[in-house]
Amino acid sequence: MREACCGTAELSPARMDVEFPESMTDETKADFQVKEMAYSAELQERGIMKGIWRIVGEYSNISIYDVNDLDFLHATFQGFPMFAYMNVKVTPLAKHLNAITDDFFRQL
Repeated sequence: MREACCGTAELSPARMDVEFPESMTDETKADFQVKEMAYSAELQERGIMKGIWRIVGEYSNISIYDVNDLDFLHATFQGFPMFAYMNVKVTPLAKHLNAITDDFFRQL
């Protein structure tokens, strides 16, 4: 069965802001970070996450996803170990009529 990802011209940037409860221990946070890094790497290797950037000065990032199904994207977000502590804002994009390529990531 083919995943509902990858190879589309529809990209979805997502801003993820993380807020841990003040009562969470540093050890628990560190455990979440290790799991989060592994999951993020898996998404990048599978071509679902095209890139990820830190937002300077915040516990936030912007990442770009290549999916053709928003339910699949939501399930992908739910797979993040920190999902319960995230505020996620997604902006699905469609190809612009002036775009001269279908996959600008190949040019990088």
